[in-house]
Amino acid sequence: MSNIKPTEINLHQASHVLEIAFDDGSRFELPTEYLRVYSPSAEVQGHGPGQDKLQIGKQDVNIERIEQVGHYAIQLFFDDNHDTGIYSWDTLYNLGKNYDELWQKYLDRLKEAGKERPEPEHLKNRA
Repeated sequence: MSNIKPTEINLHQASHVLEIAFDDGSRFELPTEYLRVYSPSAEVQGHGPGQDKLQIGKQDVNIERIEQVGHYAIQLFFDDNHDTGIYSWDTLYNLGKNYDELWQKYLDRLKEAGKERPEPEHLKNRA
């Protein structure tokens, strides 16, 4: 585990974004959908390699609340009743650092599964 720690965590519910800054100067804006589909929970990741479950229809999910877990993580409570993932600082940092690659991987998996991803409601009718 690295020693990286967040210096700031801000939830922007209207835009469905979790903004997180780390003590190395990195700052990431992570969409709530992205955090939900890459939840570190066993429900999403499975119990071993290759057992992860493709999350579908999460484009409008939002975070209702955040609770700190010790000095190493946060627990995100999503409005679709998913609340079992514990996001360590390392997990959040890696999700931020690898956002472009991981998001494209998710979109590719949706396409391969023949699933559509409609435009999120909170992004429609933006001026």
